[in-house]
Amino acid sequence: MSRKTIVCFGPGPMFKGGIANYNTSLAKAFDKIHDVDVHIVSWTQQYPAIIPRDFIDRKSKVDQLEGTNIKVHYITNYNNPATWGETVRLIASLNPDKVVFQWAIAIQGIPLGRIASKLKKKSRAKIYFDLHFVIQKEGSALDNKLTKFAIRNADAYIVHAFKTADELKSLFPEKKFEVIERGQAIKGKGIIIHKLFHPVYDMFSPDKDLDIEKIKKDLGLKNHVFLFFGFIRKYKGLHNVIKAFNLISKQRDDVSLLIVGESFWNTLDSNKLSTKIKNIVFGFAKSVVLRKQDDERNYNPLALVDELGLHDKVYIDNEFVPNEAVGKYFQVSDAILLFYSYATPSGVESIGYNFKMPMLASRVGHFPETVKDGFNGYLAEAEDIVSMGQAMIKSIEEPIDRENVAETSREMSWENYAGEILR
Repeated sequence: MSRKTIVCFGPGPMFKGGIANYNTSLAKAFDKIHDVDVHIVSWTQQYPAIIPRDFIDRKSKVDQLEGTNIKVHYITNYNNPATWGETVRLIASLNPDKVVFQWAIAIQGIPLGRIASKLKKKSRAKIYFDLHFVIQKEGSALDNKLTKFAIRNADAYIVHAFKTADELKSLFPEKKFEVIERGQAIKGKGIIIHKLFHPVYDMFSPDKDLDIEKIKKDLGLKNHVFLFFGFIRKYKGLHNVIKAFNLISKQRDDVSLLIVGESFWNTLDSNKLSTKIKNIVFGFAKSVVLRKQDDERNYNPLALVDELGLHDKVYIDNEFVPNEAVGKYFQVSDAILLFYSYATPSGVESIGYNFKMPMLASRVGHFPETVKDGFNGYLAEAEDIVSMGQAMIKSIEEPIDRENVAETSREMSWENYAGEILR
């Protein structure tokens, strides 16, 4: 294979969250392949300046790129269109074979659409969009237009669920697509949609020397521990998780709920004038494009813990968890709770696979494709508290063999994923 250059466009490792971890992990997978030069081209600011949230990871200490040859370029500022042109010139100067854009939120549609469009004219690179969604979770009236503008110039797409492929087809009914799964031959009869998977994160690894019983004792956890992990967003259904746990805690006294994650809209000092101004401006902007019920800034499911009298049965770490501290929470838990209202492939699910964690998920989005009921987890009906409670009880009474979870995810490696994009 002749030497190739790959650009992974998306948030670099200085940012919080799943997409930053994802983009970094993908770059590292490419870096492991012989004769491949890898560049991360990253945002410096991913969103409009009015958004009242801190997106920088200020806690993780481990250098995720240590030991790699990956070059990182922090250059693209959402709020400065001049940097969009600079981004195009930088990428073109690298003379890449392929550029893989991470597409995860519609609000980035204008800058990414402009960058991809200009890059198509100035570079020989094949442009890929790795689609974490097509139909935006929050359902803004502008979402489809922004998405269509952003991803229209792709030479190929990557999706993690057939549902996403179907949404892509519906967004561009005039285009002809060819969906191929891993290892399938390309027939060349349309724009390629690579139907792959969300790879299993290898940046989070079990610690074989971890004293699980000591940690459970220190955290006040009982025998059976259920874990809710990740940013607290309304669509992830923590309010339903707590209500379902309340049901089963009345039936059993040997269960605990572990809630670990930062409240998405509570990362800035609310007493600062700059934060107050951002909240006012952002609130007005959201009121223009979102239905009132979709504005989740006042979403506070943690209040249910006290309202339901669960404080002695629930442990809460309501902070952003540095990468090096993630593993212990998964190792002390027995099942991960994914009772989402709607879903695209989940980074939390992917972390869980790395710890052979049984999945308890709602029957929405891609979950019925990845969670095989009774094999690697249990499925519950969305928005059905009783069904969720039954799945939790079943996971105790009929525990999932963790080797089944390992079998499910065995082929879901970053190396397999990156190799499929390169072929």
